Amino acid sequence: MARKKKKKSGYQRELAQLDSRRYGFFWYSVLWKLLRTVLILACAVTLVCGLIYTGWQKFDQMFFAPVDAQDTTEIAFTVKSGSSLSTVSRELERSGLIKNSTVFKYMADFGGMGQRIQSGRYAFSKAMSAQQILDQLISGDGRPNVLRITVIPGWTVEDVATYLVKIGLLESEDAFLSLCKTGETYKGYEFIDEMLASQRMTGRIYALEGYLSPNTYEVYTSSDADAVIRKLLNQTDAVYTSNYAERAQSLGLTMDEIYTLASMIETEAKTGDFARVSAVFHNRLKANMTLGSDATVKYVSGSKKMSLSETDLTVSSPYNTYLVRGLPVGPICNPSMDAVIAALYPDEQYVAQKYLYFCSTDPNSGELYFSRTIEEHNAAVATYRPLWEEYDRSRGL
Repeated sequence: MARKKKKKSGYQRELAQLDSRRYGFFWYSVLWKLLRTVLILACAVTLVCGLIYTGWQKFDQMFFAPVDAQDTTEIAFTVKSGSSLSTVSRELERSGLIKNSTVFKYMADFGGMGQRIQSGRYAFSKAMSAQQILDQLISGDGRPNVLRITVIPGWTVEDVATYLVKIGLLESEDAFLSLCKTGETYKGYEFIDEMLASQRMTGRIYALEGYLSPNTYEVYTSSDADAVIRKLLNQTDAVYTSNYAERAQSLGLTMDEIYTLASMIETEAKTGDFARVSAVFHNRLKANMTLGSDATVKYVSGSKKMSLSETDLTVSSPYNTYLVRGLPVGPICNPSMDAVIAALYPDEQYVAQKYLYFCSTDPNSGELYFSRTIEEHNAAVATYRPLWEEYDRSRGL
C-alpha cells in the first residue's frame, strides 16, 4: 500500500517562510551594499570630474582662452627666421595676443610643437585662442619662405625702399633708408670703407646710393632691411672685379667716382648709347668743363620734367653739375654693370673726335643727338626743345 504524504504543520510552514524571508533579505542586503558602493563611487567620480572640469575651465580662461573674444581686429605678427620659441612667446604676449608667454611656451613644448613653428608674417587677432595661434604658427602663414625680388637699373635708394614695402617684404621704408643714409653699418666692405674715408661724403644724400646692385635675387620672406642691403652689397662686391679696379686706377678714378659716372650714364641714356655718353663725360672732365647733366639736377629736385627751367638748373647743390665742376658728390642712382663698364671703357672714336655734347631727340624713344661744338649743340636743342615741352605737357608737367 502507498504511504500517505504527511502534511506540514502550521509551525513548520512558518519556519519555512521565515527561512525564505531571511534568504531573500540576505541577498537584498548584499545587493544594496554593492549598489551603495557603486553609487558612492559614481558620486565621488562625478564630484572629482566636476572639480577637474571646473578647474580646467578656470585654468583655460586664465591662460588659453582668447584675450578678447569680441575683438577680431587683425594684428600683424612677424616670426623672423631663427627665432626661438621663447622669443615668439614673449612677442605674442607683448602684442596682447596671448595671456601668458610662459604657459604658451610649455604648451607648445609639451605637445612637441615648439620646433615646428615657421617663420613668416601672420595676421592674428585677440579673438583667437592660444591653441588657434599655435596651430597657425605651425601650419605657416601660407606664403613661400623665399621671395624673388628685382632691383631695376636706374632705381635710386628711395625707389628700392618703396618697392620692398610695396611687395610686402618690409613694413616700412624707414629702417632701410636710415641704413643707406650713413653706410656706417657696412664698414668692412672695402669699397664702403674707401668711400666713407673719402672727401666725397659732404652733402651726400645717401652713402649707399649707387651700390645696391641691380639684379634679381632670392631672399627669405623674413629678411629685414639689413639682410636685403647686405645681399645687394655682396653682389656689388662680387661683380666689380680687380680688373675693373685696375682700369679705374689707370683712368685716375676711384671706384666711387666710376659708380658716380656710371649712374649718370644710366640715367641719361639707353644701353646702346652708354659708351658714347661716357665718352662725352670723359672729354668734358679732361677739358675741365662742367658736365651739365640734367639727371643730376633732377636727382636733387625730384623733377620729372624733360625740359628743365633756368630755376631748376641753378639749384644750389653739390649734385648740380651745371654749377659744380667735375663729378657730383656721389651716384644719383644704382647703375647696371653695363653702365659701369661704359664708364670704364668709353667709346674710343667719340673720345678721339672730342664729342662734348648730347641731347635727346625723341623723348619717347630715348634717342640722343651728339655734337662736338657748342654751336651744333645749340642748334640741336633749338630743334628738339619743342618736343620736350610737348612731352612734359602730355604728362601734366
